Amino acid sequence: GSNVGRMLKKTTALLHAACAQFARMDAPVVAAIQGAAAGGGLSLALLGDLVYGGESAKFTMAYTAAGLSPDGGSTFLLPRLIGLRRAQELTLTNRRLTAEEAKAWGLITSVLPDDTLFETAEKQARALAQGPTRAFGRAKRLLLESYETPFETQMEREGTGIATSAGEPDAQEGMAAFAEKRAPTFTGHL
Repeated sequence: GSNVGRMLKKTTALLHAACAQFARMDAPVVAAIQGAAAGGGLSLALLGDLVYGGESAKFTMAYTAAGLSPDGGSTFLLPRLIGLRRAQELTLTNRRLTAEEAKAWGLITSVLPDDTLFETAEKQARALAQGPTRAFGRAKRLLLESYETPFETQMEREGTGIATSAGEPDAQEGMAAFAEKRAPTFTGHL
């Protein structure tokens, strides 16, 4: 028993480091799920900024079915995405959600045909990579912090973020492109 516990603690430390990186990185995370997303796979899916489920996708917490408590940031993200009551149901009953149910609950962004899932997700990821990645990073962090931050403090953080962004080449390019009625060309550089 205790050897398994030590092994899981070591494994989860690595998983948690990866999850924190996904949550805090500048680049938006595009996730494409085909088939089952269970346990740690579901936790990773929750970290996506844009999450596409193939029509065949199924989502389940799975942890308690194995006698384990949830992991991978799922107890932080799941209630925020779908609400506490639904998170309790998924966690305690291990109900499997279809892709359509996951979309209706707010667990994923959209449902796509299985045969175009990866192509569509990759196209979206490439489009985002051409965007203002530093501004994306600030936006991601502001959204994640918003659950614990008082309104006035959040607006202060927004003010700091937009002021910092305004001094960067991407914002200067974006504002010039808007004024000139053309598409911007972002670089993601300072």
